[in-house]
Amino acid sequence: MTLTPLAMALIGLLLAAWTLAAIWAVGTARQRERKAEAGQRQARRLARMVDESPALPLLVRVDGRIEAPQRLAGWLGLETVPQFLTELDGGRIDGGGAGLTTDQVAQLADEVRRCQRTAAPFRMVVTPRGSTRSLALRGHLADPQVSPGGAALVWVFDFSDSESELVQLRDEAARARGDFAALVGIIEAAPMPMWFRGPDGALQLVNQAYVAAVGGEDARQVVADGTELVESVDGLTAAQVALQAAGKQIPIERMVSATIDGARRTLRVSDLPLGHEGIAGYAVDVEEMEELARSLKAFGDAQRATLGQLSAGVAQFDAGRQLVFANAPFQRIFALGPRQMLDLPPFERLLDHARDQGRVPEARDFPAWRRERAEWFSAAEAQEEAWMLGDGTHLRIVAQPLPDGGLTLIAEDRTEQLQLSAARDTLLRTRTATLDSLFESVAVFAPDGRLQLWNRRFAADWGLEDAFLDQHPRIESLLEQIAKRLVKPLRIKAVGDAVRGATLERRQTGGRAVLVDGRTLEFAGVPLPDGNGLLTVLDISDSEKAAEALKQRAAALEEADAMKTRFLANMSYEFRTPLTSIGGFAELLQAGLGGDLSASGTEYVSAILQSVERLGEQIESVLDLSQSEAGMLPLAREEFELLPLVTALVDDRGARLAEAGLTLDLRGDKGAGRITGDRRRLGRALGHLIDNAIAATAPGGRVLVEAGGHKGKARVVISDNGAGMDPATLARALEGIKVSADGKGVERRQGLGLPLARQLIEAHGGKLELLSEPGQGTAAIVELP
Repeated sequence: MTLTPLAMALIGLLLAAWTLAAIWAVGTARQRERKAEAGQRQARRLARMVDESPALPLLVRVDGRIEAPQRLAGWLGLETVPQFLTELDGGRIDGGGAGLTTDQVAQLADEVRRCQRTAAPFRMVVTPRGSTRSLALRGHLADPQVSPGGAALVWVFDFSDSESELVQLRDEAARARGDFAALVGIIEAAPMPMWFRGPDGALQLVNQAYVAAVGGEDARQVVADGTELVESVDGLTAAQVALQAAGKQIPIERMVSATIDGARRTLRVSDLPLGHEGIAGYAVDVEEMEELARSLKAFGDAQRATLGQLSAGVAQFDAGRQLVFANAPFQRIFALGPRQMLDLPPFERLLDHARDQGRVPEARDFPAWRRERAEWFSAAEAQEEAWMLGDGTHLRIVAQPLPDGGLTLIAEDRTEQLQLSAARDTLLRTRTATLDSLFESVAVFAPDGRLQLWNRRFAADWGLEDAFLDQHPRIESLLEQIAKRLVKPLRIKAVGDAVRGATLERRQTGGRAVLVDGRTLEFAGVPLPDGNGLLTVLDISDSEKAAEALKQRAAALEEADAMKTRFLANMSYEFRTPLTSIGGFAELLQAGLGGDLSASGTEYVSAILQSVERLGEQIESVLDLSQSEAGMLPLAREEFELLPLVTALVDDRGARLAEAGLTLDLRGDKGAGRITGDRRRLGRALGHLIDNAIAATAPGGRVLVEAGGHKGKARVVISDNGAGMDPATLARALEGIKVSADGKGVERRQGLGLPLARQLIEAHGGKLELLSEPGQGTAAIVELP
């Protein structure tokens, strides 16, 4: 069969179209293959990137299924990634120690469900079982293109290394906080005010000492109020001075005064710039240091004033060897005139001047000699030299190095001492002659008990031989010889005790010894300033006889005084009868029984009655005093309150006080209590004391009467602000005597108040004590049982 050309053409066209279609299909397939291969390569790269990334994805679907790379299983300690979220709890699967804990899985499941419902992201940190790995989980709702249907995508980060660094940073931060807290504690506990200012100079921090210094309530209030510790000086506030320090970036220190606790104190204030952070400051109270400096200066001035009063020459040099002080004797010894004292020379030039004036010893090599003396400044101890000058003057030179590098130079002119030493032998011979001429015998013993010196009288009184004494025996041997001559040999111990007391115990003792020949010797041991002891012995045989005669005469005088006392007592009693009659008749006249009296007659009768009363009191006083001195004073025994008695005595003298222009203060309390005694006589004794106080007080003065209790006794104190008495006058007043008008003797006082008061008070078992000072008044203190 032959094909037509048309058929052939159609067949060719079909074959061409088929060929073209086949070629297009192959090309398209090839292109899709290449895209697929590129997609696979990209998927492998993304998977590799996910495997190598620090965060791994965990896709959690709504039904709890999970998808995650195998690497996550390794992080969790699992062999493979489980299918469900709850299977991440490795303990539930195989009871092993892998996977998350049950609580962690439960918390993760809750967070995932909440995220799936509300699309709220979440974060949490977990640690797999038995691992130190720290994993951070960050979850959010997955993109629908990743997983449609509301799945949650959880990114898991391994921050174990970061956690170690974080722990280290936390530890360092904790230490830093501790150091800062300690520093703040130190600053708060510092006794000195401290503060910190911001770059603008305003206060930002202050410590408690600052708050206390400014009297603030607390640090916050002080900072808020901007309370400054230091007031403005020369127009500059404390903040301005701190800003100057910050501007120059140098510390500024200054001395200022501030008021702290109501007192002005001197402070050393320092402002320390701290770069751009601010300015720190603190204040040190140097008031004590300033006071010490002033005291040191005053001490130095006083020391120099004292050195100026010394007879020895004293000069002081500072660490630079410059003369700073020289007293008058030093100027005289070294011939320092006004020109030298106006321009004080150094040590070397002083020696040059002294050489020119002939006030230093002659030296062959004077420069070397001067250099040797200049070494005194660096010597370890004091240096002493003796200088013999050309004019015969002998100087004792003492150079005392000072801790500050200075020197104190002492020059003592001992020329006169040498002259005195030359006369020592003459004095010793004179002493021996003097001792031998004494009326009493003396002996000097050393502290070891050896006899050093004695006179001839000592050997004669004790009957000792000169040959024995020339051996300078010890006290034991001496006592053996003396004991043989005593009536009672055991009394020799008293002699030894006197010598030992004077030499060793440095106290004075004495005694008496009777010799076999009838003589009586009185001895005494006296300590001497040089450490030795002096034994003095005096023959008192004649004195003993005279003393016995005086005793007999004193006994006769005492008997005569007793007879006088008894006579006065009897006479006082006899005076009472006629005096009572005179008073009675005068009272009858005053009552008009003898007829009416004229005005002058009435006045005369009143005068008679007053005189009778006064004379009666004097007679009563004389009688009581006489009976008391004779021991025959009868006392009534009754119990009564002391305070009403004192009050009545004061009231009875109201008119006299007003007439004398005096003020009397009466003080009393129930502590005075009740006493048992003779109310009348005790009232007389206290009345005499009050009368004496009134008489001793000048017009306008004040008398104080105080009654109370003291240490279980009743006590009455009567004091005045009169002229007072010296001790001698006070003693005589108690005895009822006073110095005569010509000052050559004593005589009886006109009043018997003090002696009688003392007798009556002592008769009641009490005590009267008088205290007085000239110009300060007198106080009488009465104590009664």
